[in-house]
Amino acid sequence: MEKLKKAILQKGKVVSKDVLKVDSFLNHTIDPLLMKQIGEEFYFRFKGEHVTKIITIESSGIAPAVMTGLFLNAPVVFARKKKSLTMTDDVYKETVFSYTKQEYTDITISKKQISEGDRVLIIDDFLANGEAALALAKLMKQSNATVIGIGIVIEKSFQPGRNKLIDKGYRVDSLARIASMEDGKVTFVEEKAEIHPK
Repeated sequence: MEKLKKAILQKGKVVSKDVLKVDSFLNHTIDPLLMKQIGEEFYFRFKGEHVTKIITIESSGIAPAVMTGLFLNAPVVFARKKKSLTMTDDVYKETVFSYTKQEYTDITISKKQISEGDRVLIIDDFLANGEAALALAKLMKQSNATVIGIGIVIEKSFQPGRNKLIDKGYRVDSLARIASMEDGKVTFVEEKAEIHPK
């Protein structure tokens, strides 16, 4: 997705060869127009899959997930990292390791929010080691929902997440795939351009 790649190059900041800061448009300040375009792109990629729910994890995945839900006409459910006082023990729970925060976190979704017949699209802001997406997929397995795909805004293709997910049988669609961030420079994986009719 060219507009996303342009935003990464113009507004993103390479912190190290493994860490990209995109807090000026994706995960602290949010660019609504770009989020709308991201939602539309995910719509074009997954519109034939009969998605009934979109699943993400708080908080950075919520904006792209909501915009995708708007285009796919599907409700968005986000896994909580902290249990709400109103959430009972009737939850699906998994543990996820955050590479950027270097900590383990329990994530939960109320059992009332997911049904056995749901066809689920997982959306997340980043894919690096695949821990968050795998944890969300495991939550869906607990509920007997079907994961029809995993949509990622920015993928660090030089890390093992994509292959982990594909090895488990999941379809992975990433809007911007980064091949390298060596020497403070973002290089993208060369992919065939996709053109969607408006």
